[in-house]
Amino acid sequence: MTRVDFYVLSGDDTLARQQLICKLAEKACGRAEKVFIHSHDADELAQIDQCLWDFRPMSFIGHILHAPDHLHSHTEFDPVHLSSGQPSADRTLLINLAIEVPPFFSRFERNLEIVNDNPDIKTAGRRRYRFYQQRGYPLQHHTM
Repeated sequence: MTRVDFYVLSGDDTLARQQLICKLAEKACGRAEKVFIHSHDADELAQIDQCLWDFRPMSFIGHILHAPDHLHSHTEFDPVHLSSGQPSADRTLLINLAIEVPPFFSRFERNLEIVNDNPDIKTAGRRRYRFYQQRGYPLQHHTM
């Protein structure tokens, strides 16, 4: 069963949220996990893509930004995929940035939900929390 971790940031700073996403992706890559960052917002994915390039001056998080209908077959060696489409079968960790629960979330060993004090993000995060809780998924809460 997929383990769901909620990371809750105080404030509504977009940059702090992006940096947390990069930090979590970097940590997962260090454990050889294959990360899928999901959002339906193309601008948000582009910002995360740029943040992964700039995150740490002396390190690099290998990643690729996919178009929703892009085939993933030749990118299996990239540790991080960013997309609004379907994940490839080799991904083990989902970082969900979408407003709703993605229909494929249960394919993953772990699902990370990043919430901050932005009213839209917070409200949607609470809905997703109830969704997972009502279905009996193991939930972890991390206050940052």
